[in-house]
Amino acid sequence: MPRPLLLNHVLLLLCCSIYLGTGFSLVFFQFPLERQLTVDNYQLIFVAPVTAATHFFTYMTIVMLICGAIMLATEWLSGLRWVPVVVLLAIIAATALTVWVIIPLNNELAAGVADPARLKTVFHEWANLNRVRFALWVIQWAAMAYWFYRLALKARADR
Repeated sequence: MPRPLLLNHVLLLLCCSIYLGTGFSLVFFQFPLERQLTVDNYQLIFVAPVTAATHFFTYMTIVMLICGAIMLATEWLSGLRWVPVVVLLAIIAATALTVWVIIPLNNELAAGVADPARLKTVFHEWANLNRVRFALWVIQWAAMAYWFYRLALKARADR
């Protein structure tokens, strides 16, 4: 396999790993704090980090789509073409969920929510949607990890 092609696939795995790490951080470290958020403190904890993450992930997702398309083109005739298909479908699903459902909630929270009941409702919905998105990120990473596993297994099969 040509090195630039392998580097493409490594970059895609790196991006999938960044999403996986972000999802783990959300689910295991930030979501448990949901009950402690109030109309007075949520903006400090939520708005700036989510705004920065959205900006970063917008560009990273574009890179992932390009790398995934390259991987699909080069794996099309192999027995592992399903890997880039799964990765691309999960990227597209996570992106659609983000753009059409999660970002409107981000925007509402960034604009300021003064009603504690509304804040609780929005954060609960936001967290549940992010759990779904985390599952899509796990699928992306697992497919990429499997591709590298198969490559390593094949390379070491004769030892």
